[in-house]
Amino acid sequence: MDGYLSDIDGIQVGHAQDMAIRSGVSVIRFARPAVASISITGGAPALRDTALLEPEMMVERIHAIVLSGGSVYGLDATSGVQSVLRDEFARLPSVEGKIRVPIVVQASLFDLANGGDKAWTTSPYAALGREAALAASTTPVPLGTVGAGTGATTSTLRGGLGSASQITPQGYTVSALIAVNAIGSGTVGDGPHFWSAPFEKEAEFGGLGLPQPCTDDDMRLRIKPNHVTGTTIGVVATDATLTPAQAKRLAILGQDGVARAILPAHLPQDGDTIFGVSTESKPAPDLVAFCDILQAATLVVARAIARGIHQATPMGWQGCVPSWAERFGPTATAKGHRA
Repeated sequence: MDGYLSDIDGIQVGHAQDMAIRSGVSVIRFARPAVASISITGGAPALRDTALLEPEMMVERIHAIVLSGGSVYGLDATSGVQSVLRDEFARLPSVEGKIRVPIVVQASLFDLANGGDKAWTTSPYAALGREAALAASTTPVPLGTVGAGTGATTSTLRGGLGSASQITPQGYTVSALIAVNAIGSGTVGDGPHFWSAPFEKEAEFGGLGLPQPCTDDDMRLRIKPNHVTGTTIGVVATDATLTPAQAKRLAILGQDGVARAILPAHLPQDGDTIFGVSTESKPAPDLVAFCDILQAATLVVARAIARGIHQATPMGWQGCVPSWAERFGPTATAKGHRA
């Protein structure tokens, strides 16, 4: 297992970014329509067509999920993804009496205050969405400063795109892909340690553990300025067969991972949004197995958030908060850099 969303059979991921505008798009595509739902805990989400994901709605399966920068402007990315899917649908055998419509949902994060060329006349996000959809594959893709994580930041460090996977005791795979642009912080105080440290696997974000002890200053409020909003958005998926209501619960437990990785999370100016997805490639779990899947959802989201921050690339943009690597360097140790 590589620790990517594409560890789950039937899921493809593609990215596109534009360094001139300091933003990008990530697209998650499904080999066959997937059961999905959503959990929204932030106070300022930017979403497209997500109302249909509530369990009481008629549409139970979707073709793709889009994560983007650009705030409300970024919601144009879905149009680009739908254009790719519409072209593909047109090449399929016709089904009498039915019109194939690509069902694509989206969440967007706020990266408009990071500089870059934002003076476009026509939104660039439709083109980025199309590019990312065409690039989607099952091959593990880069993390950090790519796709929807290109222009992302936290209150103390650069954010980015992170991913993680886990296999439950019953053999189900649970994976997450998260774009980290939080109002709060993913690291403890002013040091290199991640709030996600208890859940880390194989030193995937430095192996530093938590500082001992955590001080009152470590837990002091650290958030972005009032004029800047933020969002942690992403997908947590499993190969288990779930109902829409169970996919909703999966998304909710994914939000628990956000709260364990970022302090504080779910603020009024956040737009924290998690999609829960079932590819239905393995049988439905019993209650105990489902609870294992839900716990794994919390853990992989927390790990993905730390990986996204840890792997962000130093960009040298004027006025931008530093990346983890810029601030602490590759030789950071728990002893040498206590928060």
